[in-house]
Amino acid sequence: MEPDEAVGLALSVAGEGLSAGEMPIGAVVFDDERILGRAYTQEKALGRRMVHADLLAIQQADEMLGFTHPAGTLTLAVNLEPCLMCMGAAITLGVRRVWFALPSPDDGAVALLDSWSPPQELSFFAKPDEIRGGIRSDEARAQFAVYAAGDGPPSMRAWAGDLASRADDGPPSRRPPGDA
Repeated sequence: MEPDEAVGLALSVAGEGLSAGEMPIGAVVFDDERILGRAYTQEKALGRRMVHADLLAIQQADEMLGFTHPAGTLTLAVNLEPCLMCMGAAITLGVRRVWFALPSPDDGAVALLDSWSPPQELSFFAKPDEIRGGIRSDEARAQFAVYAAGDGPPSMRAWAGDLASRADDGPPSRRPPGDA
C-alpha cells in the first residue's frame, strides 16, 4: 500500500470517529498482506485519556500477530503525527514505517526520535526506517475544522481549530538511505 492510500484509510477511520463525536484521529497498522489494526481515538466513548487511535490500532495488531512475524514491513498510518507514547508503542511492535498527515506541534514524537540514540539499536526495538509527514494534510485539516466547529469540549475544539488553521505540514520526513 502506498502512503497516500494508507493515510486515506486513516482519514476514513478518523471520519468514523468524528461521526461518533470523537476527536477525528484515525490510525491503521498493516503489513504487506493485510490490515492488522484500525481505530479512532475513543476518549469520549471510554472516558479515558490513553485511548489514542494509534495506540488502539497498535494493540489490535499486537493481538493479531502475537509473537509471529508480520508478512513484510509493518507500517503505521495516521492522520496526526504520533505522540511519544504511541511512537514508543509502534517501536515496541516493530513498526518500520510511519506515515501521517499533520504534525502534532504539542506532543509529536518525530523530532524526539532524531535525538534518541540508544547505545545499541536492537533489530526488534529500533527507530522506524521511514517517517513521512504531510500526506493528505488538507483533508486532515478539514476534519479538525469540522470538530472545532462542533460541540466538543472547548479546549479540545480550540486545539483542533489550531491544527486546522496551521499551514505547516511538519517536521521533515526521514526516509531510508538511498530512497528518493
